[in-house]
Parts: sequence; C-alpha cells; structure tokens
Amino acid sequence: MPGPSLYEKVLAALGGQPQAAPAKPPRPSAAVVLWRPRGRGLEVFWIKRSESLAFMGGWHAFPGGSLARRDAEVAVAGAPRGAEGGPSPAAMPETLSEGLGEVPPNLVPGLAACALRELLEETGILPLPELFSAEGGDAAAAEARLASARRALLEEDRPLAEVAGEHGLGLDASRLVFAGRWLTPALGPMRFDNRFFLLEWPVELPVQPLVVPGEAELGEWVEPAAAYERWVSGDVLAAPPILHLLRVLAEDGPEAGLPRLLEPAEANLGPYRRVEFRPGVVMLPLATATLPPATHTNAYLLGREELVLVDPGTADPAEIERLVAAVGAAAERGQRVTAIWLTHHHRDHVGAVPELRRRLGLRVGAHRATAERLAAGRVPIPVDRLLEDGERIVLGGQPPFPVRVVHTPGHAPGHLCFLDEDGRSLVAGDMVSSLSTIVVDPPEGDMDDYLASLARLIALRPRTLFPAHGPPVRDAVAKLQEFLDHRLWREGRILEAWGKGLRTPSELRPLVYDDVPEQAYPLAERQIEAHLLRLKRAGRIG
Repeated sequence: MPGPSLYEKVLAALGGQPQAAPAKPPRPSAAVVLWRPRGRGLEVFWIKRSESLAFMGGWHAFPGGSLARRDAEVAVAGAPRGAEGGPSPAAMPETLSEGLGEVPPNLVPGLAACALRELLEETGILPLPELFSAEGGDAAAAEARLASARRALLEEDRPLAEVAGEHGLGLDASRLVFAGRWLTPALGPMRFDNRFFLLEWPVELPVQPLVVPGEAELGEWVEPAAAYERWVSGDVLAAPPILHLLRVLAEDGPEAGLPRLLEPAEANLGPYRRVEFRPGVVMLPLATATLPPATHTNAYLLGREELVLVDPGTADPAEIERLVAAVGAAAERGQRVTAIWLTHHHRDHVGAVPELRRRLGLRVGAHRATAERLAAGRVPIPVDRLLEDGERIVLGGQPPFPVRVVHTPGHAPGHLCFLDEDGRSLVAGDMVSSLSTIVVDPPEGDMDDYLASLARLIALRPRTLFPAHGPPVRDAVAKLQEFLDHRLWREGRILEAWGKGLRTPSELRPLVYDDVPEQAYPLAERQIEAHLLRLKRAGRIG
C-alpha cells in the first residue's frame, strides 16, 4: 500500500485537534414574517431568494437581511413586542453559542430599523400608522411614497433615515412581534445571528407586499402547511428556522404558537440545533482538524426511524461527548442509530469512530479500500461491514428510507457517496465542497478517477448536495458540473504552460495556480502532478 499523500500529512500535522473558530462574530440580522387571516386559517408571505446570491441562492425564506452600519442612526418609534432581554438556552444550544463570549441581547442598536428597511426593500411595504388608522387615508399617496422610497433605497443606495424623512414615512416598530432567534451553525465562515418578527398584514390593507426582481426573484402568500409540504416534496429548499416557523404557525397560529417560537427546544437535538435541510438528512457540523478555510466536518444522520451516522470526524473529547448526547436525544425522539458509515479514511472524517464504536456499540461500514487503510493506521479502526458499489440499503421507518451506495474514487481510493433515492439528496463527502476546492493528491488521489466519479454523479441526477465541508448546495447537478468544468479548465492551463516548455509542477504552478495563496502552493503542485499523470496516461504529453 502506498504511503500517505501530502494531503494526509498536512491533516496529520494539524494535530488532531480542532482549529480555532473564525474570529468574526456572527452578523446580526432580522427577518419579518408577514401573516394574514385567510378563511379558517392563515397565510404567510415568503420569497424565493435570487439564484445569483452567494448565500442560499434560490432558497425560500422570509424577507430580511443583515444589519447595516447606518441602521443604528435611524430613529424608530416604538419597539417590537416581546424582544426584551436575551435569548433562552433553548434558543441557542451550546454548540451554537460556544466561543461567542457574552451573547448580545435580542434587540441591538439598529435592529428594528434593519427589519423595517429589509421589509421595504424586499416587499415595498411598511407598517405606517395611517394604513392601520380607523379613519383611513390617502392610500394611493401612501403607496406612491412607499414606491418612491423603495427606489431610493435600492437604486440610489441612500440611507434609510434620509429616505424616510424625505418621503414622510413614520418608522414604527411597535406592530412587530418578536418570534425567536436562531444562530447559523458553523457550516462556513458566514454566520448570522437572526431575529424573527411577526407582522400581521390583513388583506384589506390598501398596500400589499410586492417583490421586484433583485435579491428576491418572487414572493407569494401561502398557507404554512402547504409551504411545508412543498419542502417535503422537494419543490423548495428552506433553512431550519423557516421550517420551524411554518410548522408552528400551521399547527398553533401566531398567538398560541408564540411560546414555541420563543423557546424552540423541540428544534434541538441535544446540544445541537437539528439542522435538517431535507427530510431524513440531519447535518451535525463537528469541529475538526481539517484543511482551511474549513474548520468543521459535517457528520450526517441519515434516515427516519432507523438512522446511520455518516463521518463522525471530530477527535475533540468535548465534541465527542456532545455527539454521544445527540445520539441519545435521537433515541428520545424514537429514532435509533444503528451504524456508522464512512465516506473515506481521512482523519477529519473518522476521528470519533473508535470512541463511538466502543461506547455505543455501533458497527462501522466502509469500502474495502477504506477498511484496508484504517486497519493499517497508527490507531487501527476495525470495519465491520464492507459497503459495495451499487448496494441498496433500506433503513427502517414509516416510510422506509432507501439509500444507494456509490463508489466514487479520486479524492481517496475507497471514497463513497450515499444517495437518498426518494429525495435525491446526495451525501457527497469530499467529492465536492461548498467552501473551497477538493484536493486530488497522488498516490491516494487519482485525477482520472475523480473526473469519472464526478461524471457518474451527474448521471445520477441528484437534487441537493450535502458536502463534508460547507453548507448544502441546492442545484446538485450544476455544482458537480462546475467542479468538472473547473478541473478541465485547470488542465487546459497546464497544457498551455506545457507548450511553453515548462515541465515540473513547481515550474507550472505560477501559470496554472496564480489564484491561490502561498501557503497552498505545495498542495497546488500535487494537484498539477495528478493532472500530469492523467495527461501522460492519455498520451497527450510526453
């Protein structure tokens, strides 16, 4: 068996302990949930975010966004109801608030103005007192003022305070009702500390929300239960807080459901937030000693009642304790974790396996090539079951959860992906990353295998990608094709540099990888070596 690649040596040099968390604190943000009575129930107004947005492009959400520096300068009458103080422990499990220091209160300076500004920018409305007054008013004039103010914000990038004063808009937050606070898990460097507010907007009001193309593509009124079912069926993708709000509003409504929104313990999985972007795929970001810019490796719980734990990669004792607690919390929900499955053997994917195997009695499944490498490791890890390419494993539940095992060598010889056959969710391991590139480093890595594996995954037509590092990707086929095209583009640069007489990876690197930082040069040169081996096998270079 060949010795460890440079990539594996780099992981080993990180020492097995998680890197420090990103220094930047989560960005304060606010979202407004517009709702209105409709028949015997209610409707909410949600938007589809533009596909072009880097963060959750194409996802469905409620109107909102980040706190801007100028929001703190805006004078706002009143304050949202129920936002006094800080978040409850149920609102922020320990894995989310860890490392934040003193957690800021629910209402920080400018947050109410932020909520109103985002509402105006994305829907064209504001809770102006004259719209709700019994006497009514000049609805056409109010609508015109709002439309003009919106244009000034979006097209002229003018500050809200100036625009509100010029158009006679009385900014009033007293109709907003605080509806909970959610912190983005450590899926990547961009994290948000988001506060949600309810705002009743009856159908009788003369001005109604309207989305103009920009950060949002469309907006619509929808019954919460119907919106949730669209997520279940796979028609839309939405983040956990959106789904929690939809469930609670569908079941209890905005008044009776408010305690569940403020204390969302039901949305936790022990010390973690239950991050379920698709049904039956729960993500657990674990702090690991992995390759920057990533600081975490995503473990996954697959299934509905019978669960398997994929890639518990952390070696940190405190993180392992939390992971054991999460497995216990799943059992309290009537779910049973029966096995560990591994995508491959790299240490940032297997760190917790020995301890979980010992303490929880979980059997370990992996590809034969992965089993050989784990058995030969410094601390051998036994594999109890060999997972075969094309194998179909049905996890028990109502309904059952069928998973297809897909052998995808390239990054590692025994690399596996796991395809949820019903929802077309693909747990992709290190085949792709939504944070950075994937290292293909000989002798463990093989560029021919990697490109063929990408093409094979594209042919499977998955809908959502769940990578080992970074947030999920909505358009799975497009992302896989992007990775394939990028590799071939990089290979074209190698051929171009080769034609100029450059031969060694160190000579080729300045022309081929002129877009990477200096600390990444050694790994970039190993990737060039992988391309050179592929090109030589194909007879395209001497």
